[in-house]
Amino acid sequence: MAWSAAQYVKFEDERTRPARDLLAQVPDLRQGPLFDIGCGPGNSTELLAARFAGVPLTGVDSDADMLAAARQRLPDIPFVQGDLTAWHPGEAPALLFANAVLQWMPDPAVSIARLAGMLAPGGVLAVQMPDNLDEPTHRAMREIAADPDFANAYEAGLPDRNSLPAPGHLINLLSPLCTRVDVWHTIYYHRLEGPEAIVEWVKGTGLRPYLAPLPDERRQAFLARYRTRIRAAYPPLADGRVLLRFPRLFLLAVRNGSVPA
Repeated sequence: MAWSAAQYVKFEDERTRPARDLLAQVPDLRQGPLFDIGCGPGNSTELLAARFAGVPLTGVDSDADMLAAARQRLPDIPFVQGDLTAWHPGEAPALLFANAVLQWMPDPAVSIARLAGMLAPGGVLAVQMPDNLDEPTHRAMREIAADPDFANAYEAGLPDRNSLPAPGHLINLLSPLCTRVDVWHTIYYHRLEGPEAIVEWVKGTGLRPYLAPLPDERRQAFLARYRTRIRAAYPPLADGRVLLRFPRLFLLAVRNGSVPA
């Protein structure tokens, strides 16, 4: 499925805030290369480049449109295309930064363990994943897609993401390999201009797999029904705007081993 960098960056400030919050928890790093995996249009890569100026940094993404936007934004940084289920760095990383990408993996816990195993001794894995499958935005997607009017378009089944691993499972999984494993949740409350802004937000991410298989007429019908659900689920604030509740799961792990001086 193709992604749209232009659609994604409509809410760039809000989407970049979790990356800033994750980066703030990354400690000083050992020597070695840095990788921004699932780099998207380069907004998170830009944060890494600013903090770790002069350190080798590479962005990795599976989508050509996202990579084109990232290269335009940061022409001096290499960006490579790769399937993140199979990608492997050429050199053990000092940092693997995965902002809002591993939730799309078939099994996020397996991907997290695999990435942690790639780190150099003392290397850092920093992960942020949306944890919003139970929010009205995503419940509405699943319920509309399951309706007979749309269900036959999803031949391989509904395009649901898998649930995220429990914090305890992540800690148990990584503790034998890592000297430090921190897991935490943050709930963001984004004040947006109205229900249509919420629709535009999810059209750049979670709604895309539901819309992509539909022909245009049925896509418009899906969106019309979805807009009705969103208007009902997100009533206006006193100023007419709406509040989008957005939970996110964070993880920071430091690989066993001494850090070179």
